[in-house]
This record gives sequence, structure tokens and C-alpha cells, in this order.
Amino acid sequence: MAKEKRRSDRILLTIPLLVEGKNAKGLAFQSDAQTVVINRHGGCIRANRRLQPGETVRITNMMGRRSSDFRVVGPVSPVSEQGGEYGVEYQHPGQDIWGIQFPPLRDGEVEKSNALLECRQCGQVKLFPVSLVEVEVLETSGILGKHCESCGKTSQWAHAKKQMAMPESPGPEKETRTNATSPPPMGNEKRRFRRVSLQLPVRICDYDGGVEITRSENISKGGFCFVSEKQYQPGQGIMVTCPYHSAGENIEVRARVVNCNETKGNRRKVYGVQFLESGH
Repeated sequence: MAKEKRRSDRILLTIPLLVEGKNAKGLAFQSDAQTVVINRHGGCIRANRRLQPGETVRITNMMGRRSSDFRVVGPVSPVSEQGGEYGVEYQHPGQDIWGIQFPPLRDGEVEKSNALLECRQCGQVKLFPVSLVEVEVLETSGILGKHCESCGKTSQWAHAKKQMAMPESPGPEKETRTNATSPPPMGNEKRRFRRVSLQLPVRICDYDGGVEITRSENISKGGFCFVSEKQYQPGQGIMVTCPYHSAGENIEVRARVVNCNETKGNRRKVYGVQFLESGH
């Protein structure tokens, strides 16, 4: 589904909400929240507590006093202990707590798109129908929780690697370190941007609230490589600050992990990152 068509079904609107559910220990909780964007499938909300992808919560529109059960699809911005922004969709399609009548679908128009996704645990590739909310989460965090038949449980799925222009494996004559610091492939970026070997402090924030300070291995206008002992998945959305100044003003931009290479002799990996917005 074209982005323009999806955007036409989104409404920027702030509505006070009450979110109710149970935490991992089975204890009931209530949290204030508000809408950021709404659509016919659900929307994006800003909650005052962390929510878990895949869990079911009860959301009440405090203005219209309408309630419904929603599935938490995933974060659409990095979260913290104080909460974050999440994509949520109706557990039972066809319900409406926003009190807004969306235009009917035109003849031949479908409510869902399809995405070729890959299980990051077992490597199974499958074409999934995805809702508007799931597309929003894929475009930001890059990860969806879906049931995997091979794994027999819900696992992390992202865009199939073969769609992401992964680099070719190095030949036996190449050292692992040389391959690890090779820049991330970004379509025609190889010809468009000059890459330089430059080690800069960088700050990496994932959408689960994880933050680390590390360094770049090389950098270009289109992206950079960084070293880490943490586990990142190809296709995963992150927020990056490059270069990072601990005592200065920093610019944080959206980015996506596009590849991962092992290094010999330690647990560190070198990840290739592509910038998704301007700022460099």
C-alpha cells in the first residue's frame, strides 16, 4: 500500500486515555496515556509506562467514555522507564472508541498490506498480511512479534534479509577485521557517498529503551559502522547520535541496522547503519 494512501487514513489528534492491563507478574495496572495518531485499525499512543509488544490492554477514551481491548504492536519511538509511544490495534476489528467516522474503503481497496518477513531466530521467511499499525511499527522499530511455526512460539520478525542488500561474505584471503569494518551496503550509496575511516563516539538507542555509547569504525553521509557486544538485528530501527558529545548539544536521528559482522577473538560485532533522515 502506498505511503500516501496510508497517511490519508491517519489523523493527528490528542485524546486523553486510560490504559489498563496486567504486568509480567500478573498484577493489574492503570496508566494515563494520550493518542498521538489514530486510524481505523487503532493508532499510536503515548503511555506513561512501558508496555510489552503482544500484550492485550484495555484502553478507555476519557472524553467519550468508550473502551475496547487493544493489542500492543510495538514501540514507534525509543522507550524509557517513564513510558513511550506504541502502536496499538483493536483486538476485535470494526470497533471504534475514537468517535470518528473514517471514509469507507473504495472498490478494490484493501485494509491490509503484505510484507515479506524473516524470523530472526530460525530464519524462516513468510509473507504476512500487516495492518496499518504494524506497517508504522516496521517503519520505526523495524521488528514485529509474530507467531513462528518453526519456533513454535512468538518471535521477532523483520524484513527479509535478501531485501536489504546484505554484503557478500569475504573470501578466505580477507581478514575478518577488514570485512567487519566494510561500510553498510545502501543500494547506490557505494557510488554516491565517499566513506572514510573515522572513529567517533556514537550513542545508540534501541526502541526497547537500551542505550550505549560506543564508537564508529567508518562513516559516510549515508551511514556508518559501529562496534558493540550487544545484539542488534538486521532491519532493526534505532536512534543514533554521531558524533556524540557528552557535554554538548547533540542531534539524534532515526537509523536502521542493515548488516552485522563477527570479529574473531572476542564477542564484539560490527554493525552497518543506514541513516533514515537528515541531520548529517
